[in-house]
Amino acid sequence: SGGKSSNTTAAGGGSSSAAAPAAPAAGLNTPVRDGKFEFTVTAVDPGKPTIGTGGLSQTAQGQFILARITVKNIGAQAQTFDAGAQKLTDQQGRQATASSTAGIYVDSKNFLAQINPGNSVQGVVVFDVPKDSVPATFELHDSPFSGGVTVAAK
Repeated sequence: SGGKSSNTTAAGGGSSSAAAPAAPAAGLNTPVRDGKFEFTVTAVDPGKPTIGTGGLSQTAQGQFILARITVKNIGAQAQTFDAGAQKLTDQQGRQATASSTAGIYVDSKNFLAQINPGNSVQGVVVFDVPKDSVPATFELHDSPFSGGVTVAAK
């Protein structure tokens, strides 16, 4: 009977933690906050096989998904936006980290942008995902170690 009690507790714990992510994620053009940054995903570009122009281009392993994001520093000190700390989860549950290398080809100025308090930058975060991948959510972070905030890709 003690074993059954443990299983019930484990199931209850699983239900509680599963209930939290079930809350609807913010969508496009809705500001969300993580740490000292406020993020607004303004657009998601359809998959592209290559990015860049001419000799300065990169070919995707699968396809490139481009997330257009505004990042505002809501803290009291300058902070660096690290595009490489951002994540995409597709409709099949596969997670990809942003491609820092590919990001340079579309938006080099904001790859590692230091943002002063109260200021905003607009940038593009690039993800290299499988060709059959359809973005479901983005997980945005003010640093690689922050908890992150989820935004729906629609």
